[in-house]
Amino acid sequence: MGHVTRIVIIGGGPGGYEAALVAAQLGAEVTVVDSDGLGGASVLTDCVPSKTLIATAEVMTTFDSSYEELGIIVADDTPPLEQAARVVGVDLGKVNRRVKRLALAQSHDITASVTRAGARVLRGKGRLRGMQALDGSRQVVVTAADGTEEALTADAVLIATGGHPRELPDAQPDGERILNWTQVYDLGELPEELIVVGSGVTGAEFAGAYQALGSKVTLVSSRDRVLPGEDPDAAAVLEDVFRRRGMNVMARSRAESAKRVGDRVEVTLADGRVITGSHCLMAVGAIPNSEGLGLEEAGVKVRESGHIWTDRVSRTTAPGVYAAGDVTGVFALASVAAMQGRIAMYHFLGDAVAPLNLKTVSSNVFTDPEIATVGYTQADIDGGKIEARAVKLPLLRNPRAKMQGIRDGFVKIFCRPGTGIVVGGVVVAPRASELIHPISIAVDNNLTVEQIANAFTVYPSLSGSIAEVARQLHTRREL
Repeated sequence: MGHVTRIVIIGGGPGGYEAALVAAQLGAEVTVVDSDGLGGASVLTDCVPSKTLIATAEVMTTFDSSYEELGIIVADDTPPLEQAARVVGVDLGKVNRRVKRLALAQSHDITASVTRAGARVLRGKGRLRGMQALDGSRQVVVTAADGTEEALTADAVLIATGGHPRELPDAQPDGERILNWTQVYDLGELPEELIVVGSGVTGAEFAGAYQALGSKVTLVSSRDRVLPGEDPDAAAVLEDVFRRRGMNVMARSRAESAKRVGDRVEVTLADGRVITGSHCLMAVGAIPNSEGLGLEEAGVKVRESGHIWTDRVSRTTAPGVYAAGDVTGVFALASVAAMQGRIAMYHFLGDAVAPLNLKTVSSNVFTDPEIATVGYTQADIDGGKIEARAVKLPLLRNPRAKMQGIRDGFVKIFCRPGTGIVVGGVVVAPRASELIHPISIAVDNNLTVEQIANAFTVYPSLSGSIAEVARQLHTRREL
């Protein structure tokens, strides 16, 4: 019996726990060091909770915007005095209790599967100790909540410590009126007037969700549009929908500070304007959790931003030390973190491994409508990174969309001019996260628009628009 490879993983989020599953299956002795519960921020405070909240918001919006058009009559028995404009209300306390219950259940499921696979889970905070030993091993010191320490010896270490919400010095969250995105699930009732600072993915998702739940929302964007990092056509559709639903979208407005004044919050903008609301949500980005891990003395290079430098097989600059997930700053997506973690283990344990290919990553913004993207972007094409042709088809013409009362959204596909190989796509629609997959398969496998056009789609279906776009791209290529 040879030496069993010992692997220590610091952080139990998607990067850490997915790596643990792979390493345990490949026969390594695995210890996951985690301080908050497996699943990490993704499951406990970020992805799972926000998408659960959004699921409720989505039902509300569907109800609000389409029941009349679809011929649905709702008998409303509220006395005239309290007659609300909305027919459907929401109990945020109840929604948030469900959110927390689901997050914990998901975390327990992950812990169970990691333990079943044979990995050991250790509660505490881990840090690297000094340089590599002569036999190539490293020491990880684990500090438990009560301050006791345990030293683990590892042949390889994976750092998957994630990130935390960035805070403005003059807008410190208090957990009651000024909140970061991990604190919103403690709200017992719906904020009457919510100011959301930051119009990236997190800001846009929460702004849309609370607007749908019945809050009066003001979205403060320092850029000239919402979702500055997304496809411009998609962002324009979303901003239009937001405004139509009554959201106050403030562009080119940088927030300088937020402070409580009694039961109100005052947000001061860079140009001196002051806006007030009952609550304020700060969504101004995230900071990597790379402090206090002993990285410097272990020889792990950290960028100026605090992110750990990695290559495409997740190696850091220190032998035997790998990193995955938000702490690397590659892509703040659970799916990418998981892939980085798995690649690290395949690489160290000598399994076949393909380097991380970011050109096949699909991602989704869970607003209403959702925005899903894969592969090369409009910005890549406009910036001359790749030569590609695009066709965009509004959903308005799709028969299934008409039946369901869907007015907003489109399908857009990018393909290479000569070969017709699909290199990217954007879908803006309800449940775009499900509709992007055929385009993802095409991008990942170098399929052509002709191949997509020739596959049968169901009539009527939203996916019919994907085939229609492919047909248009195919015929234009022939011309």
